[in-house]
Amino acid sequence: RRWLLERRPDADSLLGAANQLPHDYGCPQAVRTALPPELYPTAYIAERAEAWLKAREASDRPFFLMVSFPDPHHPFNPPGHYWDLYAPDDMPVPEAFTRNDWTKPPHVAGIHAQRAEGRAALKGMGTIGVSAREAQEAQALTCGMIAMVDDAVGRVRAAPGAGQAVQIFTSDHGDHLGDHGLMLKGAEQYEQITRVPFLWADPTGDLPSLEGGFGQTYDIGTTILDRARLAPAIGMQGRSLLSGLRDAALIQYDHQKDNPGIGRGPRVHTLRHGQWRLSLIAGVDWAELYDLDADPGEFTNLWDDPAHQSLRAALLERLARAEIDAVDRAPFPVAQA
Repeated sequence: RRWLLERRPDADSLLGAANQLPHDYGCPQAVRTALPPELYPTAYIAERAEAWLKAREASDRPFFLMVSFPDPHHPFNPPGHYWDLYAPDDMPVPEAFTRNDWTKPPHVAGIHAQRAEGRAALKGMGTIGVSAREAQEAQALTCGMIAMVDDAVGRVRAAPGAGQAVQIFTSDHGDHLGDHGLMLKGAEQYEQITRVPFLWADPTGDLPSLEGGFGQTYDIGTTILDRARLAPAIGMQGRSLLSGLRDAALIQYDHQKDNPGIGRGPRVHTLRHGQWRLSLIAGVDWAELYDLDADPGEFTNLWDDPAHQSLRAALLERLARAEIDAVDRAPFPVAQA
């Protein structure tokens, strides 16, 4: 904020939905910000990262720099020319709007019912139901935000000393952008939410294979330490991806907010193994099992399918073992430390 007001003392008159520029988008949280691109948070973060790298240009000391862009994120508000860089008409209509054989699971059906009945929190953080056109608009505006982040990443990568560093690009989560008729995020464990990018650029060119398996968020810190030849701290559960990927991933979602179809404080634990996604949900008598090879859109729930009962049992055992492995055992008792 201090950086912004130094450059534009009247910046408050440009911020927020109340001060936005005119537009014809109907997508919830579409805000055409009056803030110019050079004063947008993405530009601020890129500028400060460049300045930090330039200030240490003459140093040969190792460094770690985290450059964290808030975008892409709702509200959907790419500034300046990034707003109409992509057209909604050029965005794909999500599959959920083009097929009639899909039975919505209860937690998704409840979200759609909230929107149909006018009860959806359209200005909130949780998942909401959307129309096909709203999904296309959200996709176009998200692409605009991503384009600005891409330009900013280019600035940082071109800064002094950056080319000699290992560079990692990742994200904390994905977003619904119309898949299953949804937008934003919540207790749903669809691939659009749980699968994130992980790009690793190493100046040595000596890269391990990062194809055909799974990594988890808590593996990233351990992998960085391994690359820096530093031992992980006691209690870190992640494994270094430099020594190979996992054959399965455990995803745990616990939240305080309500979810229709699940109830208050939804808790969803998921195993991703091979082509399969199995999700158990606390407090309900149904669950989810999807074959992502045959059904990449995750529309056909195989949980109650008699032909998949033995597979279901095997995945449940793997999930139970993954839960046991994830139990925190640090700090160790003194006698074992």
